[in-house]
Amino acid sequence: MGQLLERINSPADVKKLTTAELEKLTEEIREFITAAVSRTGGHLASNLGVVELTVALHYVFDFKNDKLLWDVGHQCYTHKILTGRKDQFNKLRRRGGVSGFPNPTESQSDAFTVGHAGTSIATALGMALGAENQNAKDRIVAVVGDASIVNGPSFEALNNLGLVKRQLLVVLNDNSMAIDVTQGSLARFLSKVRLSQTYEDMRKTANNILEHLPLVGKTMEEAIEKLKKSIRMAISPSQLFESLNIPYFGPVNGHDISSLIDLFKGLAKLNHPAILHIYTNKGEGFRPADADPRRFHSTGPFDLNGDAVEINHTGRSFTDAFGDALVDLAAKNERIIAITAAMPDGTGLVKFREQFPDRYYDVGIAESAAVDIAAGLAKTGAKPVVCIYSTFLQRGFDQIFQEVTLQNLPVIFCLDRAGFVGSDGPTHHGLTDIGFLRMLPNMVLIGPSDEVELRAALEFALRIERPVAIRYPKDLIPKAVPGSSRCTQPFELGKSVPVRVKSDSQVVLVAYGIILKEALKAAENLARGGISVDVINARFAKPIDEGIIHLVAKGKTIITIEDHSVACGFGSAVLETASKTALAKRTELLSPDEKSGDSGATGRILVLGGPDSFLDADSRSSQLAQVGLTAEKIAETVRKLLGLSGNTANTPGSGGERQIKCIENAKQLKKTTSTDNLRRC
Repeated sequence: MGQLLERINSPADVKKLTTAELEKLTEEIREFITAAVSRTGGHLASNLGVVELTVALHYVFDFKNDKLLWDVGHQCYTHKILTGRKDQFNKLRRRGGVSGFPNPTESQSDAFTVGHAGTSIATALGMALGAENQNAKDRIVAVVGDASIVNGPSFEALNNLGLVKRQLLVVLNDNSMAIDVTQGSLARFLSKVRLSQTYEDMRKTANNILEHLPLVGKTMEEAIEKLKKSIRMAISPSQLFESLNIPYFGPVNGHDISSLIDLFKGLAKLNHPAILHIYTNKGEGFRPADADPRRFHSTGPFDLNGDAVEINHTGRSFTDAFGDALVDLAAKNERIIAITAAMPDGTGLVKFREQFPDRYYDVGIAESAAVDIAAGLAKTGAKPVVCIYSTFLQRGFDQIFQEVTLQNLPVIFCLDRAGFVGSDGPTHHGLTDIGFLRMLPNMVLIGPSDEVELRAALEFALRIERPVAIRYPKDLIPKAVPGSSRCTQPFELGKSVPVRVKSDSQVVLVAYGIILKEALKAAENLARGGISVDVINARFAKPIDEGIIHLVAKGKTIITIEDHSVACGFGSAVLETASKTALAKRTELLSPDEKSGDSGATGRILVLGGPDSFLDADSRSSQLAQVGLTAEKIAETVRKLLGLSGNTANTPGSGGERQIKCIENAKQLKKTTSTDNLRRC
């Protein structure tokens, strides 16, 4: 840690430094962030780009009382370092450490927990209106990137900024980058402005802004008119914002800390909303990230050797497998078109973009538009594949409902980062997609368990003429486990695959998606203790295979297992189907808390999945263990149901004796008590 940074424990310490010391501090912060991310992984390039901006903001404003709102939030590391959290960076994005996004539970300097784009201007507008109603004097600053300002909610908020009659500063951080190069007409316009400006132009602009900022007795209108006359630019983004009646200042150099401080001091005195447009370089100060900001947007741990970097590769991911499969299928089917929302790398579409540029569309951070564009393409006979993270697809729900499922159009949704995502934390977990998608008529939901099934699921989705969603995790392709070889057969609508069947079993583990590997390991674990269980690969969360329900009628107890919230997930779908089947056949599926008579022929359904709470950042494996979705935890759940405790593989007695005892206990399952994260029918 640098000498200056060691002395910084709060923004008050920053305010004591000279301009020269502040410049030195920004260098030390960059070194600190780079070292921290190299150990744990994290968002590097975006954070390196806003160091001067963040230091200048904290030098001028007091964010214990004033409000700072970050859009997306993955550029908040410097902010966290300056607000007393630098000692927690040894566990950045890990349990017990500092999260990678703003988090009010960590510090009162964080206004919102954020992780999705397009939120800062609208929430800042709401806070400004609230402050206005309460006659509060706190100042409000929203920082938004050029990629986020094109998002629908950002434009809607800009359109309503006139509601505010007090101070509200929007800082437009323009680096021509989201995760990849920013897309869209506005992005191209801002890039034109950027290319038309030299350093001298930006310095002149900053000086003119400072010269013409409103002073006592001078109105905003007078100041802006004089500012316009003093700056003659061939291309001006002020045309765009002033058409919305928003005072615009800039563009200025976002790495000139002295000018930024002077500008913020002046702009803080305005009694009217305003936009300050700054230019920054994503990855500034670290040569590899500066040269390739896309690669270093979000990275795992890497080895540092000066400016040389070696990223640690651990294996083949579902994202890689999906990208390769889609390229192979697109080579055979010219109707396939890929669409993403500013995430070509994160969703595995880089190879597709290179090989089929005329069949690839990146719409920027505009998930709703991506869905509607796909609907339009499908209407013309194309086979659009919409590739969006599960957590971000939530933003396009209305369009999925109205333009896709209501029209029954064959749009394929490929949901990366489904389930627990690990270090990105609660804003990025994909734990709701089954719930909000399976309620929609015509929708088909698939959860492949490995690479072979992922490719087969894509082939199946391309064959049927209806909407399909395929979900897969931010995880490595699982190694083969006993029984998984049975999952190579082609997909049939609503049909599961039995992968382990024992004639004497009383319990059936029904797994949806990658969690199948944990179910199979749990079955092996239990078998070593003389406990036989069946394992079924569900494949579909909609429609549910009624063969699974028939097992309950035969006296089997079903445990559903999914990498999704228990509420409204795969297990809930099984419960609903069982209820519907029971009514249709006038067969009663008894609850363990109801009737204790001869129900011998009827089994039960228990659901394992995510809890009704938000899980903090941690490794994905730790999160799965916390909610009982690892092989060990699943096996433990089965033993509890059978009235056993501990690891029966290590208890005295023969396997046969233990098996008899298990069968006897299985017949008395109604007497067992519930455990965490279990629901039953």
